[in-house]
Amino acid sequence: MHWKRFVASVLYALNGIRLAVCHERNMRIHLAATVAVIVVAAMFRISKMEWLVLLLTIGAVMSLEIVNSAIERTVDLVTDEYRPLAKEAKDLAAGAVLVFAFISVIIGVSIFLPYLYVFFKNSLHFHK
Repeated sequence: MHWKRFVASVLYALNGIRLAVCHERNMRIHLAATVAVIVVAAMFRISKMEWLVLLLTIGAVMSLEIVNSAIERTVDLVTDEYRPLAKEAKDLAAGAVLVFAFISVIIGVSIFLPYLYVFFKNSLHFHK
């Protein structure tokens, strides 16, 4: 019986991810960025620790975007009319995503910059 409830909860969670990807433009942007980052990371053969940092960062951004979408839907469920507190709740949730997305860019730059430096240094050296 416990396994059925566990499987059901996993299916509900997967449906939530599907909803976010299908209905949230920003989630699709994050997903496209994730694919690009993973491709570049694989090309540069980054270290295990760098992979772990990237995966944690990707997971945090995606999770925050899903939570942001849940908060927006909950606020929309509670009221159809404009309310300053409803707007603030949505803005705060979106702000949380933006803060971590900005931090994730800094993390990505700090990981990839040395690889890019070596790549371009070797490319320029090769053509001399």
